[in-house]
Amino acid sequence: MNELKNLISQAWQNRTDLKAQWQTEQTDCYRIFHGTNEGSPGTTLDRYAPLLILQTFHQCLADNELTQVREFVSEQFPDLHLVYNDRSRDNSRIQNRPNEIQELDNTPMVANELGVKYRVQGRHQGQDPWLFLDLRAGRRYIKAISQGKTVLNLFSYTCGIGIAAAAGGAKRVVNVDFAESSLAVGLENAKLNKLDQVAFIQSDVFPAIKQFANMPITVRRGKKLPKYPKHKPEQFDLVFLDPPRWAKSAFGNVDLIRDYQSLFKPSLLATKDGGQLICCNNVAQVDRDGWLESLKRCAIKAGRPLKSIKVLLPDTDFPSPDGNPPLKIAICQL
Repeated sequence: MNELKNLISQAWQNRTDLKAQWQTEQTDCYRIFHGTNEGSPGTTLDRYAPLLILQTFHQCLADNELTQVREFVSEQFPDLHLVYNDRSRDNSRIQNRPNEIQELDNTPMVANELGVKYRVQGRHQGQDPWLFLDLRAGRRYIKAISQGKTVLNLFSYTCGIGIAAAAGGAKRVVNVDFAESSLAVGLENAKLNKLDQVAFIQSDVFPAIKQFANMPITVRRGKKLPKYPKHKPEQFDLVFLDPPRWAKSAFGNVDLIRDYQSLFKPSLLATKDGGQLICCNNVAQVDRDGWLESLKRCAIKAGRPLKSIKVLLPDTDFPSPDGNPPLKIAICQL
């Protein structure tokens, strides 16, 4: 049986209209197969220019299933290099099938999205690909509205949003992330696109955003805070907030289910009047309408009520039959 191959082939056929859009937008990074809603939960196949990255999150593919994927690739993408990253066990992406790891798996390459270049690599020290494809709609939006504006990109990872903003003509872009390795990729992305208005701050986001918002950085009883970069209060035309689901630090906890407000409020205060705060929540179990209402209430309580709030949906290579994809993007107008 070729069940998996047939599912992937059908998914690729369903993207016929998108293929023309990708060509027009100069995009060669996209999701070929979104298994959760296309017949094989926990399996994804993405293109990153010369790379095809196959990932499994629930269980490793059987040998015959992997053979089916390779058959699909040989027929549809014969010139691209396939990398298989099984992520169904802790750190298994690095460990799985070591006898099959090839030199190209670990080779930095360049991909294109919306006419912007990004560094990509099949395998690296981290788990996630260097560009989250479901956030393409966010990068398209920020690129389109950033001309002449100042932009703050929080939890920037490899700075895809910040690079898109700079490519769209932003006057100044500040990327904040705790991981030096991620910011290093962001710096490479800026160099690839010859962008010199992009800054990088290696810092826990809590002290960075609270300083920009002119809020006190509180000390927990009996705890001494680690050192952190110092900044003056500043407001930005555009603030992009894309936190991970959960993270713990000496400065506070990131919790997208129970306490989005601890990040939303300082981000709001660091946004200029008339500016936009663009918020992301990637937790599937968080109800979108309830989350949006909580943002509105928090803004009112902070004394900066929103003029409007609207939802930006991921592109349709991430199909969502019920119209409620896990990634929620809220555009908050001040």
